[in-house]
Amino acid sequence: MMTPKRIIQIATLLTVVLVALQSCYDNATLVIDNSPAINRPVTFSNDVVPLLVKSCTMSGCHNAGGQAPDLTATKAYASLINGSFINTASPNQSTLYLYLTGKKTPAMPLGAAPNPSNINQYVLAWIQQGAKNN
Repeated sequence: MMTPKRIIQIATLLTVVLVALQSCYDNATLVIDNSPAINRPVTFSNDVVPLLVKSCTMSGCHNAGGQAPDLTATKAYASLINGSFINTASPNQSTLYLYLTGKKTPAMPLGAAPNPSNINQYVLAWIQQGAKNN
């Protein structure tokens, strides 16, 4: 007959194993981006903001009172820069770009087709060009 102490030990071990197995589950979606690079000057206000507003500011998402960063037209630049979502030294490692390409989960925009309106390449080109508030 097992002692209560032994039953607790076995239950603890099973719990640890189940948690470990569950954490190995991969639910990431890696978006392979074969879109052509943007080879022209990209402006934040005319090129990037409309894409962010269209794809990211739905109710409860990246808008005022929603998830950070606030990507509404008037707050997007400050939210991205002040929130450390942009890395001009290594544009491909920018947090914003990693989420858009699915290299950081969950892939953004949630529930949308990968790379809507070529947002990945516009954002990458904008960051590569210095992430200016233009």
